[in-house]
Amino acid sequence: MGSSSIVLIIVAILFPPAAVAFLSGCSCDLFINILLTILGYIPGHIHAFWLIYKRSKAEESYGPGGYRYIGSGKYQSVGGPAAQQGNPPPTYGATAPA
Repeated sequence: MGSSSIVLIIVAILFPPAAVAFLSGCSCDLFINILLTILGYIPGHIHAFWLIYKRSKAEESYGPGGYRYIGSGKYQSVGGPAAQQGNPPPTYGATAPA
């Protein structure tokens, strides 16, 4: 667990929606966490800690900065699944050479 995770845990203890905002930005996860925090402070904490846990697992799998958040506590490699296999990412909208 890196120092950024420790800072996120401290922020999550003080105000869970702020930690979720740092992790996911203005997304559905943030609104879910705000609702959970309003309904009960403990559910907001649990949700924030779960997202922090998922982020630290992504760091272990892809390395620091080698991932991006795709929502619902899921991360993927910056280059996508093709980059993990050593293949170049697909180019969409490109025409085939004649």
